Amino acid sequence: MSELKKTSLYEEHQNLKAKMAPFAGFEMPLQYTSVKEESAAVRKSAGVFDVSHMGEFFVRGKEAIAFVDYLVTNDFAGADIGKAVYSPLCRDNGTVIDDLIAYKLNEEEVLICVNAANIEKDWSWISAKKDSFDCDLKNESDDYSLLALQGPNSEKILKNLGIFPSNDFSYYSAKRIESSRGNFILARTGYTGEDGFEVFGGHAAIKELWPELLKNEVIPCGLAARDVLRLEVAYPLYGHELNDEITPLDSGLKWTVKLDKAKFIGKETLENYQPKYRLAKLSLDKGIPREGYEVLNANGETIGKITSGTMSVELSKGIGIALIEKEKFPKDKVFNIKVRANIIPANFHAKAFVTGGHK
Repeated sequence: MSELKKTSLYEEHQNLKAKMAPFAGFEMPLQYTSVKEESAAVRKSAGVFDVSHMGEFFVRGKEAIAFVDYLVTNDFAGADIGKAVYSPLCRDNGTVIDDLIAYKLNEEEVLICVNAANIEKDWSWISAKKDSFDCDLKNESDDYSLLALQGPNSEKILKNLGIFPSNDFSYYSAKRIESSRGNFILARTGYTGEDGFEVFGGHAAIKELWPELLKNEVIPCGLAARDVLRLEVAYPLYGHELNDEITPLDSGLKWTVKLDKAKFIGKETLENYQPKYRLAKLSLDKGIPREGYEVLNANGETIGKITSGTMSVELSKGIGIALIEKEKFPKDKVFNIKVRANIIPANFHAKAFVTGGHK
């Protein structure tokens, strides 16, 4: 077994006595104090996550935008310069390789941020598709550290630190920032449902920024709180709601598949595809719906399984997302979850469990 990688902030996590755990080949902070305290900080004030394990690919050249638009199912070409676009990355058969965010930094430069566990797989796929496009690709994942500053106070904190653009910077915007604290790529994106920012920078600059954030009463947060926060707002996670076997149309991402685009990888399949699955947001008044638990209908028939489950800090109850066979999706919205030997009635949620506060 190969040795786990460490982010540039590893010593900071050690100094804070974070509980560390392996994740996507890295030794990452799972939690510092408690999931409850860290989650509450993000919802009410501000928390910061070290997400330097994520991958950064740069596409540069005359056809950089056209190439990225071809790679992804969402409309990247139509986005304004300085905007970010969330999208699945699909194979020709429509199955999902990864979900990513592409940042349109200028007319000839795009940053693609991919999931840590999929860096090599994504890089291999994207590199193999570039042939007919006039652009260059570079995997700069090892050169960047990345912080996710999330919560209602995050804009004010970045302004205090002089790391904020002077012009309009709305949700899903991205911009290069030159400051006295270093050069960064700042994006108004995140994975918690709250207003917040992802700060890409060189290792030295991010190592200097981390303690400055803590001095501004930002709470350090680990992967455990991150998972609770994203599940409360029902954001998908690759390897759970998304995987190599299903399409975006099976996993609640129809809105990201723009079939009116002239071409993109997987279009021909997805145009004629009939979804086999549907996601359901379920909660329990007692117990926690853990990943892999069976989901049953009113007659006790198995109709799907939980893909992600946790205890919600905000709601103080167990919440989960389930992948349900579409033909068996109950019209009466009656769901039960098999928790060990017990069959427990579940509450169906049409919307996310928690309404986030992003701008």
